Order: sequence, then structure tokens, then C-alpha cells
Amino acid sequence: MTVALVVVDAQNEFSAGGNRPVPNHSSAMAAIQGQVDRARQERRPIAWVCHYNKPQEASAFTRGTWGAKLSPGLGPQTGFGVEALFEKEVYGAFTGTTIEEWLRLNRVHSVLIVGFYAHMCLSTCAREALSRGFQVLLDPDATGSCDLESEIFGKQTADEVRRSALLHLTNMGAIVADASVSPLMEHARAAAG
Repeated sequence: MTVALVVVDAQNEFSAGGNRPVPNHSSAMAAIQGQVDRARQERRPIAWVCHYNKPQEASAFTRGTWGAKLSPGLGPQTGFGVEALFEKEVYGAFTGTTIEEWLRLNRVHSVLIVGFYAHMCLSTCAREALSRGFQVLLDPDATGSCDLESEIFGKQTADEVRRSALLHLTNMGAIVADASVSPLMEHARAAAG
């Protein structure tokens, strides 16, 4: 059973100096890096997903800018397992890309999804993966969100938004995994039957 790591939008825009800062960025990035290191040690596939806004959209995530680049130290490398970069202009990584074909080609049945925003692109990617029959695992520490406010629905802090998004995903069948790989891999094997 192969568990691929899918790193969603771990781009500079979410850092303190970016246009979409995430309050827990430093701790989330440390958790993401930990998952990347484990995946590479085990030679598991890693899918790197980058978001780019369309020209008529907000100035964040503009191709060629610092904010649109993957955070320092992240991105495909050789010498480990198979790694690939997928670019998107919508919330979901499975829409308009070849990520599904790539995962199936690499005999992936389970995906561990990490990255940003938990309530937008990460959530959409997880729901797309679930609807395509992939088992979805989530490391809550390797995700982040922003504060949200609405006249109708009130306000939630970034942590409340993140936790709510993950709660919704687990209600849909996603599995919360801790940072350790061995139990994560065993859980994926057991769930696959």
C-alpha cells in the first residue's frame, strides 16, 4: 500500500511576509517539512501542488513573484522517491491537472494531504481525492487557515476555521493521522483491507 504525500500550496504567500499570512505558519511548515522528510526516507511519492491566480484575480499568487514560489527548501528533488509538481488555477488539485493519473500510475491508493488553506484548497483537494476513491489522511499540525468574518455567520479565528475544515473532512471519511509514519502506514494498510 503506497501512501503518497500531497503538499498543497506551501507557498510564500502564506508566510508572515506574504499577502495571505497564516498565524501558525512556522509550526505548520515544520510539520510539513517533517512529513516531506519521512516520505523521502521511505521513498514514497510526493506531489507538490502550486496555486496561481488568474490575471483578473487578486494580486496574490502571481506567477513569477516571490509570493507564488514554494517556501524555502520545498519542491521536487531527485534521489528519493518519485516527485512531481502540479500547477493549478482553481481550489482543487484534481481539476485541470494530471495528478490523478500520476497517483494511479504510481500505484497510490492513499494520500496524506498537508498545506494551506485548510478551508479552501486543502479541503477541496481532499474532497476531490475522496470522491475519486482515494483514502485521505490528514496531519492537522501540517495545515493552516486564516481568520474569517461574515455579517451573517459571525467570526472564527484561524484555528477555529482550520479545525472546522478538518472536522468536515473527517465527517466525509478522511482520517486524522499524527506525525508518525509507521502508525499512519499501518492505518492505511488496515483500512485498505
